[in-house]
Amino acid sequence: MTDADRSIDRRSFLAAAAAAGLGAGTTPALASTSAPSPPAPLASPALRRSRRARPVVLSDSSGYHYRNGGPQNALETAFSRIVAGDDVLDALIAGVNIPELDPEETGIGYGGLPNADGVVQLDSCCMHGPRRQAGGVAAIEGVRTPSVVAKAVMELTDHHLIVGKGAQDFARQLGFPIEEDLNTPRSRELWLEWKRRIDPSHWLDPGRRGGGEPGGPVRLSHDASARQAALDAALSMVHDGLIPEHSFWGTINCDGINANGDICGVTTTSGLSWKIPGRVGDSPILGAGLYVDNDVGACGSTGRGEANLYNLSSFLVVEEMRRGASPKDACMAALRRIARNTVEPRLLNERGQPNFNVRFFALDRTGDFAGCAMYASGDAQFGVCTEGGAELVGLEPLYDGGP
Repeated sequence: MTDADRSIDRRSFLAAAAAAGLGAGTTPALASTSAPSPPAPLASPALRRSRRARPVVLSDSSGYHYRNGGPQNALETAFSRIVAGDDVLDALIAGVNIPELDPEETGIGYGGLPNADGVVQLDSCCMHGPRRQAGGVAAIEGVRTPSVVAKAVMELTDHHLIVGKGAQDFARQLGFPIEEDLNTPRSRELWLEWKRRIDPSHWLDPGRRGGGEPGGPVRLSHDASARQAALDAALSMVHDGLIPEHSFWGTINCDGINANGDICGVTTTSGLSWKIPGRVGDSPILGAGLYVDNDVGACGSTGRGEANLYNLSSFLVVEEMRRGASPKDACMAALRRIARNTVEPRLLNERGQPNFNVRFFALDRTGDFAGCAMYASGDAQFGVCTEGGAELVGLEPLYDGGP
């Protein structure tokens, strides 16, 4: 069987599963993702409960690419479970478990790129729209699937966020296997290369001891501060093709809706590569890296976490949709807010624009969706799965060019 035949089989399976999941309901026509129509004003609770929605799952491009040896990628796994009647959040977490457990994925879970001390610390949060519940963990060590621990925080405690050793102890008490080290040989090798680029006089590359220069020169600014040198070293590894851009920032967000209009979301990450130990970005923070309101929609994000934290960007996107904006227009509003609030010279390029990227993935209560980014450079696509199968869709940029 050819790859094309397998692709057709997957689409046929997903279409059949979607039809079965919708039952007697009518499948709405697929709307354009480039300029979806603004949703109608919010109806009464009784009418909202009776409204049918178009099942859809969306994520950053990681959800499309990673299969970890299985027949379905993360998006297809989540979508097939949703239309089969599984709880939406359970389905989404089953999807993101694929890259979390994939040792080749260096931005998430097992084998995620470690912090500056070489320790893998993971963050995750989830939100359940119908139940109005949420949970998260931050800087947790030793657990390959932090998304599952985040769900346990949501279901088993009165808390929304447990961090550090407390999060690990919580997971241990629930019977999660705790590992001493979540590094893989690949993630440790990349950390060592980063150390060499920061401190080449002490951390030696065996291949260069004889004076050779395999891999080319290290491009670091001679007058950079220690912090800037560390960032320059990491970005030079992206430039040299050692780390994919999405793995450097290291996040997967996955949001979905079923035919009944139930909306959930999950975000999981190993965080910024080589971060200061204990650093927590936007991913596990409600309203920053993820926000869900079952009456309105959901939004998640990847990219520079500090920008989302400062602006509570995912919450802003959902609130813009509450006021009647389409998913695309809501995401653009959040990107413009970030741009206005980015004023430090070190965070601006020569055009006076942010020198970093941020991406948003949003869906509303009808199943319309959009993906937008500060720039459409680098990884300029996001993943979507409907009854037609999983596909990559181009991100709508706020600015042309790159950061």
